[in-house]
Amino acid sequence: MQRTIRAIVKESPFGSFAGAVYRSSLRLSRNIAREITQKDQKRIKKYMAQHEVKKLHIGCGNNILDCWLNGDYSPQTSGVIYIDATKTFPFRDETFDFVFSEHMIEHIPYAKGNNMLRESFRVLKNGGRIRITTPDLAFLISLYRADKSELQKEYIWRSPQLFPDIYPLGQDTFIINGFVRAWGHEFIYDEKVLRHSLEAAGFKEITSLDLNKSEIAELNELENERRMPAGFLQLESFTLEGIKRVTRESASNERQGI
Repeated sequence: MQRTIRAIVKESPFGSFAGAVYRSSLRLSRNIAREITQKDQKRIKKYMAQHEVKKLHIGCGNNILDCWLNGDYSPQTSGVIYIDATKTFPFRDETFDFVFSEHMIEHIPYAKGNNMLRESFRVLKNGGRIRITTPDLAFLISLYRADKSELQKEYIWRSPQLFPDIYPLGQDTFIINGFVRAWGHEFIYDEKVLRHSLEAAGFKEITSLDLNKSEIAELNELENERRMPAGFLQLESFTLEGIKRVTRESASNERQGI
């Protein structure tokens, strides 16, 4: 049936637009059907029972991490649970020791990103840590400089080869415009804005770190650099970590709405 529909869509005079609508509606219907299904509930229960240290990976894509509860809006494998980061997470308060997300928060609107961080704060235990890696607006702006580094020149030169449908010309103006709009990007952060959002969600001791580097063993070597040419993910990205620290007084004030 799906093959027949795809064939009809392909022959439609509206071409790629009709195809995009069909694919979008298909993904939506699949996700609605999956939303916290019994299978996902069983996976969550099994994970909680088997792991003393509990770690939530939001927007995992194909980067499946061992000993993490991997979740995604469009799960591609049976071991990944469905999770919509724009809504209330399907977990109790203070469930996880760690939350990690790589190149995901930029795919939802800024206000929804704040919801994701607040929910991450809620489901983290007191003393738990969050690690967020996302594209850097400063990286995009820097691509427009006249005195580009060799890595920046290679990034611009190779982008049309890597993404021919998005970058028809290997020029900085097209690269910047394409990056802001491509892959469903909604909001490209810089460090000061993401730091503010983390602080507003309640996180303390926010630190900037290099890709795949952390003072905490559980947060080391998490980002998937293999999906891009060497150096490209580091060039694109920045990483922040924060800690949930809640005193008895602050918890009491929060319950009272102070």
